Amino acid sequence: MSDNALHDSFFALHHGLPRQGPGSDSTTRRLLALAGQLPERPRVLDLGCGPGRSALLLAAEANAEVTAVDTHEPFLAELRETAAARGLDGSIRTLRADMGALPFPDGSFDLVWAESSVFVLGFDRALAEWRRLLAPGGTLVLTECVWTTEEPGPVARAFWEEHYTLRTVAGNAAAAVEAGYHVLGTVPQPESDWDEYYVPLAEHAEAADTTVPGMAEAVAGARAEIALRREHGSDYGYAGFVLKPADPRWLVREESAEDASRVWRVVSTAFGSVETPSETEADLVDNLRLDADAWLPGLSYVAEAPDGTIAAHALITRCRVNGAPAAALAPVSVAPEYQRTGAGQAVVRAVLDAARLRGEPLVLVMGHPEYYPRFGFVRASEYGIKPGFEVPDEVMMALVLDAAAPVPSGTLVYPAAFGV
Repeated sequence: MSDNALHDSFFALHHGLPRQGPGSDSTTRRLLALAGQLPERPRVLDLGCGPGRSALLLAAEANAEVTAVDTHEPFLAELRETAAARGLDGSIRTLRADMGALPFPDGSFDLVWAESSVFVLGFDRALAEWRRLLAPGGTLVLTECVWTTEEPGPVARAFWEEHYTLRTVAGNAAAAVEAGYHVLGTVPQPESDWDEYYVPLAEHAEAADTTVPGMAEAVAGARAEIALRREHGSDYGYAGFVLKPADPRWLVREESAEDASRVWRVVSTAFGSVETPSETEADLVDNLRLDADAWLPGLSYVAEAPDGTIAAHALITRCRVNGAPAAALAPVSVAPEYQRTGAGQAVVRAVLDAARLRGEPLVLVMGHPEYYPRFGFVRASEYGIKPGFEVPDEVMMALVLDAAAPVPSGTLVYPAAFGV
């Protein structure tokens, strides 16, 4: 049997499927929401688009101009037909191209999207090669198969070691940060996303003509994959990652012991002024350093300007919600001369990344309701979380870093140094 026969049978088996991998409109919408505010008419690149389920939703619901790329022309033809039927043909253009050799200039897209297709290049290569395609402020969204346990069983491990290298969600998040991205959010995909792919695929396999050269092998491969999921699906799953390149203007890093006096200056002048610094917030940081129950090693971050000046500082310490451990973002400080330059955003995103990689599932902040939502924070009351003191509902906010972990509800208690 030739490779061409197997290739043709594989695509024949998959032709007409609504999706070419685990996914759902619901998951696409969740990922889109995590991407944050987009331009009025965002330019979107959908890589490995298949028949275009995501492309169609992005065009219709995000008012996007979508360039949909795949190597399989029948998928693209199906997408063009569906787009025309829905009146979206003016918003979607298709291109047959290799996602590893894309012909677009740097900075061409506000959003690069890849559901169930990044395995073609591999997670790390995709992050490295697709970054250049993003316009300033642009976002990369992709879904990837991941381990859902630290100790997968031998059957699942043997299968994936033969086909593709998996990491955990935390492992991929760490790789993204190492590659120069901030992690805006992750989405563990539900079992129903697998059903949207495997149920129709199983039906195609049942109806396939296995006398066609290559079809018996294609059907056997599909059935083996479905059986693996049924019997060992607790070991692995799919997850979405929403990533934004870090602002290259700032060096963000964990504070060092030598930074304490310079951090004190940034905090005191941020909450006061150069002429009349405020000692209250600066002393709060010093007191938190001395509180072993509150201080979380590795979660005090600074942003350095090109000349080495500390431009901004952000701190996360231990708090509790109804007795359960959580994390509090406070204070966030930007030196007066660097305010409204992006230094604050850079250091907040960096310390949130560090908290995510440390395994913190939940971060709380009391702050400006027009500022912190850009990082994904929502009203804490949506989770049933309230502080033990009076504060307007909209200024007490929460950010879930681990969507797979339960979110505690109840009264938020800050470390004693806060005095509340």
